[in-house]
Amino acid sequence: MRLSAIDLHLTLGGAAILKGLSLDFEPGAVTAIVGPNGAGKSSLMSCLAGLRTPDRGEVRLGDVPLARRAARARARRIALMEQSPQIAWAVDVKTLVGLGRTPFLGARGLAAEDHAAVARAMDRADVARFADRPVTHLSGGERARVLIARALAGDPQWLLADEPLAELDPGHQLDAAVLLRGLAMAGKGVVVTLHDLTLAARLADRVVVLAGGAVIADGPPRTALTPAVLAQAYGVEARLSEGRGGLLIDVTGRHG
Repeated sequence: MRLSAIDLHLTLGGAAILKGLSLDFEPGAVTAIVGPNGAGKSSLMSCLAGLRTPDRGEVRLGDVPLARRAARARARRIALMEQSPQIAWAVDVKTLVGLGRTPFLGARGLAAEDHAAVARAMDRADVARFADRPVTHLSGGERARVLIARALAGDPQWLLADEPLAELDPGHQLDAAVLLRGLAMAGKGVVVTLHDLTLAARLADRVVVLAGGAVIADGPPRTALTPAVLAQAYGVEARLSEGRGGLLIDVTGRHG
């Protein structure tokens, strides 16, 4: 089911954050959203998840405006991993991951199928060995993987992840990238924001470049991440080359 942003306008604190932004996202693909700080990436993700209402425009899931869907129905279809969420209480990992099943629960609590979904999600995110440990006792990278597991526990149609790989070590970045690719290959829709341009080029089928709340490039990585686009978006000079694992993007200095 397609996820669409249609003419989104958003102003926060008197500043225009999104300026008539329109994008269609198709399931079965990984889309990376990149751009400088303040480009509107996180605000766009919040709108796509239905957690923030734009001043004008709308988000649609299929043919239905997201605002017309009940919150529980939205949460069953769309999971949002927010950037650097705070976990202040010493809940154990298994319980936190189990919160990903909340949209499916009634008064009964977790049933056998819910426990099975939690176990699968912990295995996929490589956090099963932490199941009984308090989340507050884990490293930043370990917590990031727990939050990936929480999102996966609900088996959403769409996974929206705001900088999901930022705190992971290189090995777990690769593991998470494989996991995200696998979700897309299974027909899920995956949208991630990233700062690492080389990682975006290698992970994503499509890259959307935002700057100043607007789309300045949209397409396959080699089309969207050109030196001219990077100069416009980031004000930098960049050199592109082919490496063993795919496209390499080397920022060499300030533009101009």
